[in-house]
This record gives sequence, structure tokens and C-alpha cells, in this order.
Amino acid sequence: MMRYILAITGASGSKIGLRVLEELLKTSEVHLVISDAAFTIIEKETSIEVAGRQLGVIEETLRGLYGSKLLYLYPEKFLEAPIASGSFRTDGMLVVPCSMKTLSAIANGYASGLIERAADVTIKEGRKLILAPREMPFSAIHLENMLKLSRLGVVIAPPVAAFYYGPQNLDELMDFFAGKLLDSAGIEHNLFRRWKEQIL
Repeated sequence: MMRYILAITGASGSKIGLRVLEELLKTSEVHLVISDAAFTIIEKETSIEVAGRQLGVIEETLRGLYGSKLLYLYPEKFLEAPIASGSFRTDGMLVVPCSMKTLSAIANGYASGLIERAADVTIKEGRKLILAPREMPFSAIHLENMLKLSRLGVVIAPPVAAFYYGPQNLDELMDFFAGKLLDSAGIEHNLFRRWKEQIL
């Protein structure tokens, strides 16, 4: 059984993060952190009701939605969570979407919340960290932070669309974005048709 950390931060694109969550839960234990700012965005971009609800209720809602008991949800400020320690072994971490605030904090070692602390631990332990920055256009500050992290081995994977496989709707684009992130983590999936391949 694989074990991953997934963070959803306060940037547009929460639907991609939830699609990644759905796929991860098919084969893996997932430790999820949703930033305070992301709850409102999730409600605006999906049909899932999360804003203002108790964390335990949200956890059970997501477990029921994705049919898995392998999901563990933590508050953003809960720095005593297992994922805040390097002794808690994982197979990597994904931040989808990754706000520029979160990206900056990770790039500069400013671990004031659980997401940044878990990312800091992932880097220091030499585990795979994948960030899906969601902004456009990127400023020089954003790019410098991404370059700094990339040089440390962090995978920078913004959700950039491809059209060679003929996506018919927004859900198919979400599948492509999620699939590319899973590719970056080395996780098998069947979310989109690859270049000159058919879906099995």
C-alpha cells in the first residue's frame, strides 16, 4: 500500500486536486490537507459542500464520495499531525493546486502551516514533491521561486492543456491535468489517451 500527502490550496483548480484525490484513493492511503482559503473555492468550483462544516463531517463526506476509508484529513494549522514529521514515511506529496503564497513559503522554508511543513519535510527527506502552480501570467518572483525549487528536485507541473487527444469537455481536461500529475508521481492511471496510443 502506497501512502501520499495531498494538499489543496486556495487557488482556482480545486477540481483538479479532487480528481487526483479520487485516483490516489484507488490504490493508496492519502493524508489530505485543505487550506482554509480552499474550502470556499471548492464550493464555488464543485458541488461538494465543505465551507463552514466540521472537519470530521468533511472527511466522512469525502470518504463516502470516493468510496474509501484510506483518507485522513487534517486542519491547516495542526502542526502535530503525523505528516509534519520526517519519521512518518510517505511515498511523496502533491500540492494541487498550489497557490503562489504556498509556493513562496515552500521555496523559502517558511513552514507556518501544515502544508508548508509537510512540503518542507518531503524535501528534507528526499521524497518526491510535486507542485501544480495555478497562476497566469507568472511574475519573475513566481518563476524564481519555481526555479529554486526545481533545482532542489521539486517537480513543477502547472496544469497546461493538451489537445492532441481531442478532449470533448471540461471533465476530460481535468482528467488530463490529473493524469499528468500522477505521471509525475510515477502512479499508473488510465485517465487520457497518450500520444499515438489508445486507452486500454
